[in-house]
Amino acid sequence: MNRRMLATGTAMAAALAALPAAAQEQTTEPAATPTGAETPETDADGSSDAPASGAIIVTGSRIRQDPNRSALPLQIVTIEDLSREGISNPEQFISFLASNGNGADNLASNSDVISGSGRGANGLSAANLRGQGASSTLVLLNGRRVAAHGLSGAAVDVNQIPIGAIDRIEVLKDGASAIYGTDAIGGVINFITRKDFTGVLLNGFVDITDEGDAPIYRLSGTVGYGDLDDQGFNLMASVSQSWVGALFGRQRDFVNGDQPNRGLSVDTRGTPIATAFPINATAAGIGITQGGTLLGNATGTQTNLTVDGVRLGGGVNILDLPGGAGCDSVDGGMAYDEVLWVTPGARFACSWDTGRAVTLQQPIDTLTYYGRGTARLGDHEIYAEITGSHATSSKIFSNNQYSANNTSLPIAYPLNARTAATYNSVYDQLAAVLPGIGAVGDRTADAVGRYGLPIAFRWRCIACGPREYTTETDTLRAAVGLEGPIFSGWEYRVGGSYAQSQATSVLGSGYHFRGVFATNASALASGTGATLAGQPDPRAPTAPGASAPGIVGLFNSGIINPFSVEQSPEALAGLRAVSAEGTRLYGGKYTLWQADASISGGLFELPGGTVQAAVGVDYRREGYSFEGSVAGDQLQSPDIFNVAFDNANQFDRSRTVKAAYAEILVPIFDMLEVSGAVRVDDYTGFGSTVNPKFTAKFEPFDWAMLRASYGTGFRVPTFNQIFNGVTQSPNPGQSLTDPTTCPPSGVVNVTPGCNQINPESLSGGNLTLGPEISEQFSVGLVLRPAPQFSLSADYWNIAVDNVIGSITLTQLFANIAAFPERITRTNGIITLVDLRTGNFGSRRTSGIDFSGRAGFDALAGGLSAGFDGTLLLDKREKLLPNLAYTDLAGVYSLTGDLGLEWKHNAWISYTRDDFTVTFSQIYRGGYRNGWLPRISSPNVSATRPDYNERVDPYHIYNFSVAQQFGERFKLTAGVRNIFDTDPPFAITYDTDTGTGSSWEPRVADPRGRSFTLAVEAKF
Repeated sequence: MNRRMLATGTAMAAALAALPAAAQEQTTEPAATPTGAETPETDADGSSDAPASGAIIVTGSRIRQDPNRSALPLQIVTIEDLSREGISNPEQFISFLASNGNGADNLASNSDVISGSGRGANGLSAANLRGQGASSTLVLLNGRRVAAHGLSGAAVDVNQIPIGAIDRIEVLKDGASAIYGTDAIGGVINFITRKDFTGVLLNGFVDITDEGDAPIYRLSGTVGYGDLDDQGFNLMASVSQSWVGALFGRQRDFVNGDQPNRGLSVDTRGTPIATAFPINATAAGIGITQGGTLLGNATGTQTNLTVDGVRLGGGVNILDLPGGAGCDSVDGGMAYDEVLWVTPGARFACSWDTGRAVTLQQPIDTLTYYGRGTARLGDHEIYAEITGSHATSSKIFSNNQYSANNTSLPIAYPLNARTAATYNSVYDQLAAVLPGIGAVGDRTADAVGRYGLPIAFRWRCIACGPREYTTETDTLRAAVGLEGPIFSGWEYRVGGSYAQSQATSVLGSGYHFRGVFATNASALASGTGATLAGQPDPRAPTAPGASAPGIVGLFNSGIINPFSVEQSPEALAGLRAVSAEGTRLYGGKYTLWQADASISGGLFELPGGTVQAAVGVDYRREGYSFEGSVAGDQLQSPDIFNVAFDNANQFDRSRTVKAAYAEILVPIFDMLEVSGAVRVDDYTGFGSTVNPKFTAKFEPFDWAMLRASYGTGFRVPTFNQIFNGVTQSPNPGQSLTDPTTCPPSGVVNVTPGCNQINPESLSGGNLTLGPEISEQFSVGLVLRPAPQFSLSADYWNIAVDNVIGSITLTQLFANIAAFPERITRTNGIITLVDLRTGNFGSRRTSGIDFSGRAGFDALAGGLSAGFDGTLLLDKREKLLPNLAYTDLAGVYSLTGDLGLEWKHNAWISYTRDDFTVTFSQIYRGGYRNGWLPRISSPNVSATRPDYNERVDPYHIYNFSVAQQFGERFKLTAGVRNIFDTDPPFAITYDTDTGTGSSWEPRVADPRGRSFTLAVEAKF
């Protein structure tokens, strides 16, 4: 483990350990809870006031108990805690939690091209406790569920939470399947709103970076009338509007994919000045005649590209030729690293830093509202609440790359009166290095020269604008509840709620109608026959002056010039004419009906106190519908280049979950208390499952407590994982062989049994999916030697089997004997592989959570300090039971959760009268750097002098001051990231999707130093 990581955590622990002696003589009011927050006065469902005993309903139980003596690790976060760190929205709060994993769950992690399940993450920010995945973390609002995001159908978007109405947040860092449902494997985050508020509360917040960009603003107001104790009712309403500004990669110097000495270079040859390729994009009817292209030919031999014995089939860019302007003469350009990527035929190619074009902070505007009415009818209390949100987010990412392809994109730069000057210049520069295509200045097409043939290319269209998805998300949740006493010592709770989340994504800039039929399948579906793939699509608009429809017509007419960043007015007008902006991408709606009832109370007395019990029933109906772009069938509209429509995933499904549970709390004697809970769930399509939960706590002294828990879980697949449509796709060009006949050292088409195969693949949902099953336990120690001091350590262990996920082609072929049902052969040759979602292998995760709080009187005021940290001990996964586990702790991972071995948040505050000053640290440990685990890996044997085997830890420091002016006004000013620390360098470039560029968005904040100001006024 990194020594700096341990040193930082140990230093804070030592500092806290030194405080108890001073705390013995404290006179300030103690913060009694183990997490330092004041003892809550309302239940975790936002209802009843705490009785005289102080016992309340806490997250993770249905029985009233003292939150200061919880047998489960429960972290309570107040609004004051959020203000101290300058946290203004739920997404920032989730990233702040040390117990949250480091998955691609925030907006910055999904800011470029994404594949698989991540394609439904537009506008989604999710929680991921313990790194178990967003669908294994339960998010509650006042103790009840909210609807999953309308596009993903799997995880709750935390940005729908009405942050302006929040009183506190309870984070249960333990499984709670026996209480809330079987999917609460990683833990529970319960957002609890204010309940009995009177008056007017106004809040304003601003966060501006040191660079003056990426602003964050929030305005909120809360009004309330009626005192429950005196008047028997309370009405309150809250509304909040937030604006988050965009931050692009080009605005931060640390975003730089051109660091070859460190081993980082971008593997894309689609550049703002086109790279010429030997591609024969010559399909008839699109404005380009048959007979090959300048660097390609009809036979495909391409002998004219050989230079110094190396065939330049990897592309030639005029900027990188001898005497050229250089690849870096274009913003974001760099020389292609043919050694790193083991592509000697690309020695004269350029590449482009896609990370500079992505959005480091996605712009999102969010309106949330919350209303609640509460009335007391004698000893009974009835309430109704409604909350909702409207969010508009813009995912803006790298400009489209156009690469000539005879089947789906038959484009090339022609020679005509419009293009002659540019064509001749490019031809002469190529001919100077490649004499096989002709001579410099030769304008004849004789037996040697190829002058006049169109030039095929890859090109990054800067003038097209960045690609953009605009997502509108609307949520609504209404709930009612009734509670009160039944008889002596017993009370009832009944309630119901309805919640929905509806989201739609539409195309913004950067997308254009293709102008040709993309595949044979699309031509068949449109009823025009299978022979039109690559041929003109009459459904697409034709730009003025173009010879064919869509952007293909613009290219092949020479109106667009791929060898220039700047485009003519005619080209810009043509791009507007064939723009697909405003086209619906896809949309989804998730609905949730829920009803519950429970009773709880005392049974009998034991030496340690009253045995308490609770029993209850739950019913919920979940529905999810997903629709594609146009009337459920994009194939009836013109094809748009490079858009992931997901039209194969049209469905409308629902399921019911019926459950009953019981919980008992047994104080055997003063020092020992045990509890047990069991829940029976019945899922549509999956049958019944029984999951128990046991806890115990032992307090031999008033200042020491041992606690432990054990439970199981059961997570059913999401709707998408089951019902997504199945797509059959061709082999993407990989050189594959049959692993059952070709030895590992075999050479394709040379070694016997190693003939190249080209199987197609199936992807999508799986109707035969089974549930994940989990088992977990924890053991902890809590020390409280003084009223204002506590230190806790909790070891936790989570084991998950039948993990729901996907399998790659590489994994399938490496374990082919274990998956015979996923291989289809025709005449003995593999022709089809099944890569659909399945139940694969196991996951093992364990760690220790540390938490400390301390305070004492000093300097005529009070000093307080605290920290929360997570030490990851084990993170392992395996695909099959007979395989060894792969260690993922402290190791870079391409997708999924990044297992940091140590994370902590620490702070120290001084308070005097109405003035408070706070200094805090956020620390995220380093991890082992790594090359990406893909089939065409970069050349790890290529020596790079500055390659660092480990990514450095990321730690920043924050500062804030708060001043209360009487009872009405409060100002809080702060500096986040005082020393303007950049994210550490990491090799994170993903060649398949283009994401990442020298930093890790799952760990670090790209904004840099920023200044915050919060204003609060009460009336």
